[in-house]
Amino acid sequence: MFVILGIVIVLVMVFGGYLGAGGTMGIILKALPFEMVMIGGAAIGAFVIANQTSVIKATGRDIIRAFKGPKWHPQDYRDLLCLLYELIWIARQDPVALEEHVEAPGESTIFARYPRIRDDHDAVELICDTLRAASMNYDDPHQVEEVLEKRLEALKHHALHSSHAVQVTADALPALGIVAAVLGIIKTMGAIDEPPNILGQMIGGALTGTFLGVFLAYCFVGPIAGRMRAIVEEDEHFFQLIREVLIANLHEHPANICIEVGRQNTPHQHRPDFSDLEGALRELRRSAA
Repeated sequence: MFVILGIVIVLVMVFGGYLGAGGTMGIILKALPFEMVMIGGAAIGAFVIANQTSVIKATGRDIIRAFKGPKWHPQDYRDLLCLLYELIWIARQDPVALEEHVEAPGESTIFARYPRIRDDHDAVELICDTLRAASMNYDDPHQVEEVLEKRLEALKHHALHSSHAVQVTADALPALGIVAAVLGIIKTMGAIDEPPNILGQMIGGALTGTFLGVFLAYCFVGPIAGRMRAIVEEDEHFFQLIREVLIANLHEHPANICIEVGRQNTPHQHRPDFSDLEGALRELRRSAA
């Protein structure tokens, strides 16, 4: 919603100010389709040349996310804490019973209660791999924390590929605008014997290319790349929460303390209320009894 609002503000302020200063849209509108073909086509072509198929596909998904916002919402953080509590509780009561949940999370009755988390491959794999390692006596908290930190860094690095690719494209757009402008000047020089008013329109059309390159780079493509990066960094908190709770579990803190560690490390805008979460955990204990 705010992305669309920002786009509207940019368009109104830039072109409104231009028109208010006495400018006319005729030359820009006449040159716009051809300049967009050259600049946009060159940018897309260069993007395809520079990136692998997986990055191109991920970029399409991440641009949509830039408009929709982060994947994880406050309810998801609350559900994650409840899921981890259930798994830790079972691991403490009956380690053998935990195996069916971490070995086949898609068939687990516990994971089934939290479908959004169950459907996220990275989150489920991170939880199950860590709990499985603990059951195999690979439970040194410091070693596991180091492994998880490197794993989260790798996940973040991979998730940032698309935003980096879009940012590189944004950085190239001003130069592509110059390419389009130079072609317009070449065209103008071929008609140097035309009257001044015709030459003025042709030069104005050529300069539209420079304007578009800079305008698209700094008002649209660059900010979208920044928005994509910010969303990745915000969603990373979800995985950091998993790490904090599971490391606290390896330190053999009580299950409710492990969950409170996770709650305290949840970003403020997503952090569940203490009493609300405690009530949900109490209900889980009652249903398991």
